[in-house]
Amino acid sequence: MLKDLIVNLAVGAKSDPAAEYALSIAQMFDAHITGTAFALKPVIPGMVIEGVTADVVDSAIKENEQAAQAAILHFQASASKQGVSSETVSVTEMLVDATDRFARMARAFDISVVAQADPNGSGLEDLFIEAALFASGRPVVIVPYIQRSPVKLDRVICGWDGSQAAARSIADAMPILQKAKRIDLLMVTTGKTKSQRIAGTDMAQHLARHKLNVNLEQITAPDSDVANVVLSYAADTAADFLVMGGYGHSRWREFILGGATRGILSSMTIPTLMAH
Repeated sequence: MLKDLIVNLAVGAKSDPAAEYALSIAQMFDAHITGTAFALKPVIPGMVIEGVTADVVDSAIKENEQAAQAAILHFQASASKQGVSSETVSVTEMLVDATDRFARMARAFDISVVAQADPNGSGLEDLFIEAALFASGRPVVIVPYIQRSPVKLDRVICGWDGSQAAARSIADAMPILQKAKRIDLLMVTTGKTKSQRIAGTDMAQHLARHKLNVNLEQITAPDSDVANVVLSYAADTAADFLVMGGYGHSRWREFILGGATRGILSSMTIPTLMAH
């Protein structure tokens, strides 16, 4: 069961879909949730740093800390209204240290929840997603920036390609899968991939032994279009939630995502649990 969640709060935003969705998960599982708000220190380019006074930097930090406190107060009010056990943490850090800090914090929780980056925003959310995915050792739920409804698990898709990451994601998602009314074990094969239906049957049987209602589905897709095929399937079947492996690796603070992972993160339409 999920009993301890952490969510990265949206600082300076008018709404916080990830926080609201995380609270609904905590409510469903009767879990405790921690909201973290990062007040980011300004990054000043070396070419202009000599012209920036300490007062300007202090003022920017204070403004960000006030925004973080506002996010915390909003989160606390929502948690109280929904009757969810919660606590909050406010941290003032440089961006690169903030993402590392969040990943380290997430290691002590069952799951972390973060927001998808709004294409019209700064894109900072991507850095928190990547840090949580590659450095926490825990599953991460990414919530679309357009999400407005609470958690719903009538139909859940599990992406399956026989890989370690896919197996890890399904194992980590088991508490969520146990509450799903229907699970589609989705296999997307490409021209470069031989049929893995036998391996898919093994995983379907494994899930069935957990008394889950699972159906094995297989779709053929162009080599470079796996993410679009998965998202189209999700739309066509009115799926509520996606579980998949997070592919890629990190190298000296540079995160290199696999094609399907990158495609889902940029175009996702339903909350998605990823594990690496």
